[in-house]
Amino acid sequence: MTVREPDPGDSRVVAERPVGSSMSIVDLVDEASAGLFARPGRSALTVLGVMIGLAALVATLGLSRTASNRIVGRFDEVVATEIRVTSQPPINEAADNDIPWDAGRRLGALNGVVAAGTLTPVENLELLVTTAPINDPSRRSDLDLTIVALSPSAFDAVRAQLATGRLFDEGFSNRADPVAVLGATAAERLGVNDLSVQPAIRVGDDVFTVIGIVDDVARQFELLNAVMLPEGTARRFYHLQRPELVVVETEVGATGLVARQTPLALRPDAPEALEVATPRDQERLRDVVASDLDLLYVLLGAVSLLVGAVGIANVTLVSVMERTAEIGLRRALGASRIHIATQFLLESGTIGLIGGILGSSAGVLVVVSVAAVQSWVPVVDPGLTVIAPFIGGLVGLSAGVYPAVQAARLEPVDALRGGVT
Repeated sequence: MTVREPDPGDSRVVAERPVGSSMSIVDLVDEASAGLFARPGRSALTVLGVMIGLAALVATLGLSRTASNRIVGRFDEVVATEIRVTSQPPINEAADNDIPWDAGRRLGALNGVVAAGTLTPVENLELLVTTAPINDPSRRSDLDLTIVALSPSAFDAVRAQLATGRLFDEGFSNRADPVAVLGATAAERLGVNDLSVQPAIRVGDDVFTVIGIVDDVARQFELLNAVMLPEGTARRFYHLQRPELVVVETEVGATGLVARQTPLALRPDAPEALEVATPRDQERLRDVVASDLDLLYVLLGAVSLLVGAVGIANVTLVSVMERTAEIGLRRALGASRIHIATQFLLESGTIGLIGGILGSSAGVLVVVSVAAVQSWVPVVDPGLTVIAPFIGGLVGLSAGVYPAVQAARLEPVDALRGGVT
């Protein structure tokens, strides 16, 4: 732009001098808004790309925290409430380090104990388990399965879930009845699934009636591939001398106290004969689980956000190419390079900011919806939802740097010439 001023020496001659551009921030915002609304469809799709990226970031982090909270709760509920008791190796042959057979009853009387029971593998007998003979040469009829003697209270201690039938109780154990409960894997391998016909299995030469099938346990997962016998039955048939393991479930927060009381409750004459194991490094383990989930979901969200950034850069660069004539005209009228660059940065930054706001809202909605469907407690970081729009704006600005620089480098004459069709 030029201004003509009278020359003192000759009123008919005028002098021209360039005047610098005086575009204000308001002018730049108006130009950027006009550029965005000139192609609303394209702008909306670009905003959608950023929104999906930010929604993925917020949702994945929120779901990570929600899932971590669920995992930590499950961890505390199962692992942190478990105590295992075994006997110490005897110092000499005269030492008596045996666990009493009524260990479950003794520990059940302690305050803070939810359930306690004994488990004793039947070992060194090389017993094979078979079912009724069938005419199927391709199917193996004898299996080397684990045989475990359990006190009835051990089912509660390991949180066994019954699939069908029933579990044996104290009556079965006291009478030494020849009955058995199968783990789900063992039952599948043996082909036992219908208990209405009172199926029987043979352990060595001894026959046991299957009265129940357990399909899940929270502890002692090897029981799913085992034949479980009542403790009294195993003592009668296989002459077990003592329990090998006591599994105790405590209330949350009572593990330390119960662990200190357990040796005195079981062996007041020789508490040092027992080894009591409690879970250690609980905080470190669950922190590792939570951090691993956070890292996984952050990476997934970052990839989605990168896709949105590439979309902004691409659309902004196309916009620069389409508006070459406009850029040349504005440069010819006095707009500086910084004004041109700022306009396109404002456009890309606005797209990112709007996408960030919508994406943050959508991400929170996804977390709450998933938690509601799964009956979980939603956990959303409020700080992330607040900074998500600013992350979107920053991504938009970063994506618009290259197109803005390309626009600012255009010379007026070249831009006008290139824009002529």
